[in-house]
Amino acid sequence: MRIRATVAALTGALALSALVVPSAAQATDVHHSALADVLRAVHATSGTKTGARSVGAAETAGVPLDLTFSNLSVNGGKPIVVGTTNTKTVPTTFTVTHAADVDIFADDFALDIELYRGSFDEPTNFLYGDVAPTCQAVSSTVATCKGQIDVWPQIDFIGNADATTWKADGFAVDFNGQDPSDPNFDPSLIDYALQDGLGTTKLQRFSKLTVNAAPEPVKKGKTITVTGKLTRANWDDFAYHGYTVQPVKLQFRKKTSTAYTTVKTIKSSSTGALKTTVTASVDGYWRYSFAGTSTTPAVTTAGDFVDVQ
Repeated sequence: MRIRATVAALTGALALSALVVPSAAQATDVHHSALADVLRAVHATSGTKTGARSVGAAETAGVPLDLTFSNLSVNGGKPIVVGTTNTKTVPTTFTVTHAADVDIFADDFALDIELYRGSFDEPTNFLYGDVAPTCQAVSSTVATCKGQIDVWPQIDFIGNADATTWKADGFAVDFNGQDPSDPNFDPSLIDYALQDGLGTTKLQRFSKLTVNAAPEPVKKGKTITVTGKLTRANWDDFAYHGYTVQPVKLQFRKKTSTAYTTVKTIKSSSTGALKTTVTASVDGYWRYSFAGTSTTPAVTTAGDFVDVQ
């Protein structure tokens, strides 16, 4: 089950006490944004992004973890392209450097990275992985980790404004043998690290493009009409709508060739529709190609063959 935590009104020990998981044995799975957010709430009272300080007037958290994140890659550096229904999962890789006495492989230790947009202290939205990362030690103080970001569009997205650049942070928690589901769980005994500025990645709205060249077959010298439509995911209503007034290239490849050439560039209509005409000359394939924008990825149709007689 995907967990979302609202902790905007919680700070310090109160926020940490809101963190509940089934058992200490599952602490390594407590890497959801619920965990990152309560740590962020503690950060708001401590004034540091790299460890715990004061978490309440009468409580002090354990010492800051001597742990840092580096070398983060999200989706191999490519934008994350998301549609309207299917969950999108992309890989993450990163390096963790820690003191020799910090056991990141302990059952009561959790770490991961998350994506957020907006400010670090009060993010507008955030994304995380549904499965804890796996790490491999390369020395007594360094480990390389592989994780994932899972995007559930109809749960995670606020709207089309989410098609933008997201920032990344990393977090780690040592529960020090405590069970967070225990009513006597003491947040002052945990140690944590919370590191911002690990990098950025873009989220884009999935695009679709169609083409149809007609008539088929056609006599040489006659007119071929090439129609199509450019649409993209709308995260306000989770449907596909026409992407309007966008430049789209009409391209042609002779039957005997392997390369497409651009014949002309037209713009999509107010509904995303595409329509243009050309003169039939030789057998070949017609396609549309859209170069993409900052919020929408490039897309190219397969070629539609027209037999010229």
